[in-house]
Amino acid sequence: MRNVVATILTAGMFAALSLAVTAPAVAEDAYQVWPGLKKDVFGAIEIAEEDGTISLEAPYRADDAAMVPLIMRMPAEIGPKVVKLTLIIEQNPAPVAASFAFGKGMGTGERMISTRVRIDMYSNVRVIIETDDGKLHMTTKFVKASGGCSAPAGKDIEEALANLGKLQIKTFAPEGGAPTPTEAQVMMRHPNYTGMQMDPVTRNFTPAKFVTEMTVKSGEDLVFRLDGGISISENPNFRFSYAPSGDGTIEVTAKDADGASFSAKHTPKGS
Repeated sequence: MRNVVATILTAGMFAALSLAVTAPAVAEDAYQVWPGLKKDVFGAIEIAEEDGTISLEAPYRADDAAMVPLIMRMPAEIGPKVVKLTLIIEQNPAPVAASFAFGKGMGTGERMISTRVRIDMYSNVRVIIETDDGKLHMTTKFVKASGGCSAPAGKDIEEALANLGKLQIKTFAPEGGAPTPTEAQVMMRHPNYTGMQMDPVTRNFTPAKFVTEMTVKSGEDLVFRLDGGISISENPNFRFSYAPSGDGTIEVTAKDADGASFSAKHTPKGS
């Protein structure tokens, strides 16, 4: 009997050890979606990786999978050459979370843009920029988060729809007390329903309703044009660098998947 038990224990320990050894390989295989995704989005264009042209700040383990903060920066020597930024969350149902087309209103120095996203399961988050010579550059961070796309909305449907589309715009002067703003923030009241969230009362899925596009201008100059989707968090929030133009007025227009339009303007004090 003692020999039988020892054999069973030994076999069990061997099986556990085998699983421990093979688990990383299985997990690695599970995340090999990038080659196909890269081909679908960028075709055969070569992408330079981790060359310092773009940086991404993201938590390794998110506190809230439905509101994961991301900050993307492009240094001054490359920023003015960047014409487009694509944000990809590999394991999300719609992996292309957002794309930003930049204009003159982003200025000639360092470029920065931040937002909050949903992450549905442990995933690589990739940021790819395109420069004016057609070249692509990428940085990647792995984020541990799950359930962000199906997480319940923060407010009930009636309350969320009552405030639908309300926009708030803020500007921020640089450190040192200089009078000219160099960063701005756009906050929008919108539930950005993914179509994967269940109403706790009716037990039905809430129909998808999300911001599909947003245009931000500084005077007559385009700062950025956003093509968005379900991966952008509830109440979309964007902070970004920009170059004031004219009287410094920032104008925002947006649309959602139902065709509703929203707009707002903000002129910094003293302009």
